[in-house]
Parts: sequence; structure tokens; C-alpha cells
Amino acid sequence: MTPSKTGQLQELEGRQKSLLRLVELSVTLNSTLDLDELLQLITATATELLECEASSILLYDEKNPRLYFAAATGSDPAQLAEIPVPIEGSVAGTIFRTNHFLILNDAEQDARHYAPVSQHVQFKTRTLLGVPMTIKDRPMGVLEAVNKKSGNFTESDVAILSVTAAHAAIAINNARMLRTTQQALEKVKIANQIKGNFLALASKELRNPLGIVIGYATSLQKTAVGQSSEHARQVLGAAAQMRSLLDQMNNLTLLQSDEMEMRTMRISIQDVMHIAIDDIKYSAARRNMSLTLHFQDEPIYVNVDTEKTALAFVNLLTNAIRFSPEGSEVSIGLTRQDKHILAWIQDHGIGIPADKLQKIFEEFYQIEPPNTRHYSGLGIGLSIAKGLIESQGGRIWAESEGEGKGSTFNVLLAIA
Repeated sequence: MTPSKTGQLQELEGRQKSLLRLVELSVTLNSTLDLDELLQLITATATELLECEASSILLYDEKNPRLYFAAATGSDPAQLAEIPVPIEGSVAGTIFRTNHFLILNDAEQDARHYAPVSQHVQFKTRTLLGVPMTIKDRPMGVLEAVNKKSGNFTESDVAILSVTAAHAAIAINNARMLRTTQQALEKVKIANQIKGNFLALASKELRNPLGIVIGYATSLQKTAVGQSSEHARQVLGAAAQMRSLLDQMNNLTLLQSDEMEMRTMRISIQDVMHIAIDDIKYSAARRNMSLTLHFQDEPIYVNVDTEKTALAFVNLLTNAIRFSPEGSEVSIGLTRQDKHILAWIQDHGIGIPADKLQKIFEEFYQIEPPNTRHYSGLGIGLSIAKGLIESQGGRIWAESEGEGKGSTFNVLLAIA
């Protein structure tokens, strides 16, 4: 075999090796989402493929328009990060601005070589190849290879480093997005924890003074006559309403923390509904509203926590009474559906827009703006009802033909 053919064969073998290494790099990058690990992997691979002494990644800092070293072979990332690299007057800045590669085979003599970097890390740069790292045609940084071990950097090196940079840009962008998402989720988690702690503390701390108010108002109502008795009755009504709000806050915190204990038993769904109806009859009577029942006589049994399931229906009925006009009707029905029982509560109130049918079950969500709303409440009754039903394997959803056309709330539970 002639020397020329031997050289060609070696070159082909070298290219094949590089292509295989690039494929391996692509697979590894796509399976790694830790940003620091990615950066070290990219620089190590670039150093190996280009047979050079070191390689580095510079990323663009959008808050402070400049480049900074994110990683470099054999260097301390924290030490490198202290070196700001200007967009103007540096090799990396030129590559970033022009979005085009640069080869410097006599780097120290080039005016664009940014000497403070070499001085800071005590590393002498003789030759340098840099390519832009782009994501969707937008430069995000620069990948550099430094000091070719044998000869100078060539066009073949440019092709290899450019492919490496393309894979690296996608991987780094994905890792950044994941980190941003994780940070946002952590903030939401902390905010929810603070909110839950506040609700638990508020519901606990307000119970004692509220109990005192109810005790004195009850005693006063028994002994007072005339206008004083009426005042005591109004105080008791307001206190009962506040106690109901505290109970809702407590139930919400228990649901959020998965600490609510369910004590299931076999009971007819009719009995559960009657417990709920007895709880809200007074509220309906105060607004001159009628409750129409559509029940069959034969009992239908379910395995549920009686108290919690009745509370869910109390919240649904309270919602129907609150958002319906005085003197109107609320219909309550039960229908057998194969192995399930469908319970429904229908009102003739303000209705629900189609795009809000799911959102009304979110915590503290109310259709009306908080500063101009006409209806009272914390906006957690439906959320609690949903949590109580779904924690027992049931389903709950709302239906409405639109604003002003009333609403129907449906609950589906398995028959025992």
C-alpha cells in the first residue's frame, strides 16, 4: 500500500471515529438534563475530538450584555466565572456578534485575543478555534477549542466543533428550561405551604374567641327581651356564619395535606342527602326558597364517609342557594346509572360561563372580581366538595347553558 493510500485510510478511520463519538455525544446529551454535568461533558468531548489541550464554553448573559465562562477543561468554573468577556474587542465576542467561526493559529499576535483570561487562569493560548452556539438561529454562546496538540486547526476541525456546538446548544437550552421550571415549581410549592400554614393557624386561633362570642350571645338571647334579643340573634347568626367559614378553611388544609381521615360505611345515598338538606333548610327558608326532591323510594347504598359526603353536598347546596334569586327553586335528584348513582343539584341562578365550568372548582376562585362582587364567600366550598368526592373515588362536575341560565352540579358515586 502506497503512503498516500495509507494516509487516506487513516484519515477515513479518524473521521469515522469522530462521527461515532459525535453520535455517542448526541445520545448522552439528550439523556442528561443536569446543566453542570452537561457543560463538563461538552468541553471534555470537544477536547478529545479536536485533539487539543483544552476547550471552553462561554454563554451570553442577557441581564449584563457580555459573555461569561460557564465551563472549561481543567479549570475551576467559579474562577472562570469571575472573568467577564466583552462582546466588543474579544475573539469570543466577535464570533458571537458575527455568528461565524474563527481560527487563530497565532492567537497571541491577534488584537482580538482577550489577554486577561489567559493571565487570570495562567494559561498560554497559542492556537484557538471558536464556533457559535445557536438555538433557532439565535446565538446563545461560543464553544472554543484551544492549543491543537499537532499542527494547526483546520476546516475539518471547524466541521466537528460546529456539530458539537449544535448538539450542545439544544441540550443546554433544554437543561435551562428544566431548571427554570423546577425553580418556578419550588416557588409555587413554598407559596402553597405558606398559604396552608396560614389557613390552619387562622382557623385554629379564631375558634377560641369565636366560641366566647357564641357563648355570651346565647346567654344574652335567653335573658334579653325586645330589641336586645334581636341583636343577640343577629350576633349568633354572624358567629355561625364565621364558624362555617373556619370549618371550610380547616377542611381545605386537611385535604391539601392528605391528613383527612375517611371512615367509610354502608349507607343509603338518600340518607346522606337528607342529612345535607337538613343542614341547609334554614338558609333556604331565610331566602324563601323551595327545595324539590326527586328521589326514588327504594334505598340505594353506597360505601362513603357519611359526614364528609354530606358536607360535600352541603357545600353544593349552599352554593345553589347563594347564587339563586330569592323565592326560586332548587331541585335535588338521584338517578341510578348502571353500577353508579348520579346525584344532581339544579338551580335557576346566575349560571356559569362555558370557559369557567372547570375553574370554579379551583381554590379561592370566584367568577366575580373581588372588589366589585355581589356574593359573599371565600370561594373554597366547591373546591372542598370536589376534594371530598374525588378522595372517595367519585366524580363531580358542573353544567350550565351560560350566564343567567342556572347551573347543575353532578356527583357520581359507585353503588355498594
